[in-house]
Amino acid sequence: MVSTAQSARNTASKGVAPLRAGTGKSFLLRRLHSLTGIVPVGLFLLEHFISNSEAINGVAAYNSQVKLLTGLPFRLWLEIFGIFLPLAFHGIYGVYIWWRGENNVIDYPWTGNWYYTVQRYTGLIVFAYVTYHIWYMRFAGVHLVDHYDAAFWKVQNELSHPLALGVYVVGVIAASWHFGYGVFLFAAKWGIVTGDKAQKRAQLAGIALSVLLVIIGLISIYSFVAKFPKQQRNPAWDQPAESAAPAEQSRAIPHSIPSSRAR
Repeated sequence: MVSTAQSARNTASKGVAPLRAGTGKSFLLRRLHSLTGIVPVGLFLLEHFISNSEAINGVAAYNSQVKLLTGLPFRLWLEIFGIFLPLAFHGIYGVYIWWRGENNVIDYPWTGNWYYTVQRYTGLIVFAYVTYHIWYMRFAGVHLVDHYDAAFWKVQNELSHPLALGVYVVGVIAASWHFGYGVFLFAAKWGIVTGDKAQKRAQLAGIALSVLLVIIGLISIYSFVAKFPKQQRNPAWDQPAESAAPAEQSRAIPHSIPSSRAR
């Protein structure tokens, strides 16, 4: 009896809270929740950090990146099945896990348990932040699918408001931690890394990834806010792309070609 208690204390002293994948009916949903956090939601997050880092190279570079993304074939279906639906499932089921979970950082103040608790609450922040960000960038104001050249201005204009800037900074930090530490949790839950030493190294790697993403995200925000001059709104962005197309085409027609009316 004494040896069992001593063994439990030794296990707790290692500072890593147990990782549970769920039992019964929740097993499949928890595994799917864990998987969607990496593919495709996690990949979308990484792509987003990389694309936004193009702001470091200037207005034209960032707008060109947005042009590339908005011009992808089957873009709408990629958005629906690769972003919107997986993100909705991961976020809503994540809220359910948070709601049903019990915080035990007071009774069991392990370092790993604190990390896992932060993981839960950053998930709530990220879900709200990403939902707002997608709504603003994809559906509100200037439509970037029609006017990719407004992309830098749209982000810069949003970040010119102090409240929005604060939200973006908090959102970037929360998203960086949630994904970086989430990679470690995924590897542990799926049995990719086993053993105390391997999991400790994976945990440190996840934290390092979080720090790296925070640095990239904050530098990108700085590029929008302070590195380049404030961009001016183009009145043409208020018009659909279809209405602007004929004018662009007429400018592209050589003057040497007679019009049908002249014939």
